[in-house]
Amino acid sequence: MSDRTTAAQTLAAAPPAAGSHHVDAGDAGYSKDLKSRHINMIAIGGAIGTGLFLGAGGRLAGAGPSLAIAYAVCGVFAFFVVRALGELVLYRPSSGAFVSYAREFMGEKGAFAAGWLYFLNWATTAVADITAAATYAHFWGMFSDIPQWILALIALAVVLTANLISVKYFGEMEFWFAIVKVGALVAFMLIGIYLVVTQHPVDGHTPGFSTITDSGGIFPVGMLPMLLVIQGVVFAYASVELCGVAAGETKNPEKIMPKAINSIMWRVGLFYVGSVVLLALLLPYTSYSGDESPFVTVMDKLGIPGAAGVMNLVVLTAALSSLNSGLYSTGRILRSMALSGSAPKFTGLMNKGQVPYGGILLTAGFGVLGVGLNYIMPGEAFEIVLNFASIGILGTWGMIMLCSLLFWHRSRDGRVTRPSYQLPWAPYTQIVTLVFLASVVFLMWWGGGVGRTTVMCLPLIAAALVGGWFVVRGRVNALAQEREDA
Repeated sequence: MSDRTTAAQTLAAAPPAAGSHHVDAGDAGYSKDLKSRHINMIAIGGAIGTGLFLGAGGRLAGAGPSLAIAYAVCGVFAFFVVRALGELVLYRPSSGAFVSYAREFMGEKGAFAAGWLYFLNWATTAVADITAAATYAHFWGMFSDIPQWILALIALAVVLTANLISVKYFGEMEFWFAIVKVGALVAFMLIGIYLVVTQHPVDGHTPGFSTITDSGGIFPVGMLPMLLVIQGVVFAYASVELCGVAAGETKNPEKIMPKAINSIMWRVGLFYVGSVVLLALLLPYTSYSGDESPFVTVMDKLGIPGAAGVMNLVVLTAALSSLNSGLYSTGRILRSMALSGSAPKFTGLMNKGQVPYGGILLTAGFGVLGVGLNYIMPGEAFEIVLNFASIGILGTWGMIMLCSLLFWHRSRDGRVTRPSYQLPWAPYTQIVTLVFLASVVFLMWWGGGVGRTTVMCLPLIAAALVGGWFVVRGRVNALAQEREDA
């Protein structure tokens, strides 16, 4: 008996979630092994990544202290997105997450577009993550003589193995990755606050607001650079939606998810905005660069022994965490699509550990390709890969808000019932967030360079989605008919 048939029969026998009449074959067969501590750390780990640990240095150098404003604004919209997803999760928990909701509210075409945009994000991000992990490992002398492609494959193999065994191993790995990231940030912030309070000199500068005012104020190079870095800041928040995917493999999501999602807001304010404010208070923005982590810059200026090595370990952990999240989430999303006919059949297969290994292996395959591409692609072309990831996450967030908006409209008609945990100020929140996401795309084009090149590729991405839909629509319709006849 096929995996698709088994899933359909299982769901046919089981009642749908409370308030929902939609049945999704992709929700069957999963274990419920993720616990509250896993979900909480997945939520915080998704909100803290290389975008902060590594990317904040170059953005500080380009925009100055106003970067904190950019992080705060993007953090608010990221919270709106994950809060909207949280409402949908409590309406009907699903491992297919926003793809499953797009199927219910927008039809199979919407699910197809949402799923492949998400895959575009993580497939391209995997290319960056696997290469970054190998590059960071070369920092230590014991690995310096090992070819980069071998280190990249080792990193991929370790994370891939944990993902393929069971969801419990994924949850444990992500839990400890998040612990390392949070621990590093807390330690830095305690050191930074101590330096500011005691006025301890850092590289000849006295920490405090004078560091900002003496270097041109909050907008030392004007407001335009702050607007232009927003596209990179949005990418830094990619993965906040991961807790919505994980909800399908946890018990009692109605109790766990609200706490995890609500905590994202204060964590964003504390870790992202707070860290950038501290960085701006400790050193002039001109002291930072995109060549190294801003946290390493501060530690080096203080002369703390081994600080660079410790922070390099943290950044390596962030890269592995991102890869871990990407393999996990795309595996679940692709299985949801495969069982409806929108993705290759093999991506719907599950192993004995109730892990959708087909989709995970497909994403890992792009990571392997990334090892080879790293040798032949110049720096600008590699940046285009990261920009494509930004397009993917903007598309995913847009789909989540569209689903939320359609869900709100159906609730007004009485066709669905909104849970008690709701996105506030609907439908205005969804509309304003969609306008914001469209503005980010415009800023990518307006900034020129690689960003403009990426936006100009949007017609190609749209053409690929349209062409792909025409390829699979026959199978999608046939499977839909089978489910109706069952």
